[in-house]
Amino acid sequence: MSASLFATEPDFVPGLLAEAEQAGIGQFVVGALITDETGRVLLLRRKPDDFLGGLWELPGGGVEPGEHLEEALSREIMEETGLTLSEVTGYVGTFDYSSDNGLMTRQFTFAVTVEKHAPVILTEHDDSTWVDRSDLPNVSDETRVLLTH
Repeated sequence: MSASLFATEPDFVPGLLAEAEQAGIGQFVVGALITDETGRVLLLRRKPDDFLGGLWELPGGGVEPGEHLEEALSREIMEETGLTLSEVTGYVGTFDYSSDNGLMTRQFTFAVTVEKHAPVILTEHDDSTWVDRSDLPNVSDETRVLLTH
């Protein structure tokens, strides 16, 4: 991985985590805003029998205990898409939600680049698509705000 937001702003992530802990957030999740050469965004569709089944979302997932956010981003991108994280280029924002286990969860979303945009290899979702931000499929209100602000 080349230099990233985490390397250039070393106090940024600890501040995000401290703020979340003060707000009583019990679980952390990372989201990856991956765009292609034309600016389209990669979205993944949750399997119908999954929590929030059928909803399209950004690649991402849970941060394991003791895991740094950048490590979680890299791992989740690889696990969910088969793509390799190149660089974290920016911070997109957060949103909070109650997860399927009932814990208040905060998703930290980062703009990233990947080494190659294809092939996308799915392991946890049933479909993937590259979409224009002005023509989003069925995404959560929180994801829509992140992608259209």
